[in-house]
Amino acid sequence: MENKNVTIILVHGAWGDGSHWRHVIENLHSEGYKVRSVQNPLTSMDEDIQKTKDLIDLQEGKVLLVGHSYGGAVISEAGNHDKVVGLVYIAAFAPDKGESLGSIFGRREQPSGAANIVPDEKGFLWIKYDQFHESFAQDLNPEDSVVMSLSQKPIHGSIFAAEAGEPAWKTKPSWYQVSDNDRMIPPATEKEMAERMNAKKIIHLDASHASLATHPKEITELIKEAVEAVS
Repeated sequence: MENKNVTIILVHGAWGDGSHWRHVIENLHSEGYKVRSVQNPLTSMDEDIQKTKDLIDLQEGKVLLVGHSYGGAVISEAGNHDKVVGLVYIAAFAPDKGESLGSIFGRREQPSGAANIVPDEKGFLWIKYDQFHESFAQDLNPEDSVVMSLSQKPIHGSIFAAEAGEPAWKTKPSWYQVSDNDRMIPPATEKEMAERMNAKKIIHLDASHASLATHPKEITELIKEAVEAVS
């Protein structure tokens, strides 16, 4: 049975692209859900928000946004679009107005993965190739982790200083998945953001930052629950 009432738009985070959602896409598509995955440039927050809005504009009817990591900051603002009826955060940032990713990081000791982020001469940030597995995806099988590492897409450092606008999670229903073994965003920070937005449901997974790749079944079920709630 196809569920075309709501289009699910998946928004990737830093150091990746839409293919990070591969298994989630396969699961949702095979069950008849209409799903799309944005390809954001990671060059500035404004450009990523606009690219996500462009994809929302192309859809007919309601849209559910799902953001991983930095993608959570993108959906928080893009979610103000009239077509968006709900937001799902996967180990993701959920800034309030005026906050930046940097200020959120500043709340507590840096996670271990932060030590493996290095800038290039143009201001883009990379994760050291040989440290990607242990920083981003320590519970992913080594073969997939190598592909994720070697095909990583850098994020411009200016994004971490950009101040967020008014977030959609204040007015639209939200769901949140916390990764309890996250080495990129402190799990305690994820929990704080989930509770602050008064998420309709918060699930904890025994997962790395790459929960969308290592626990696609649980992520799929959370998204489906959100779809049913907003349909």
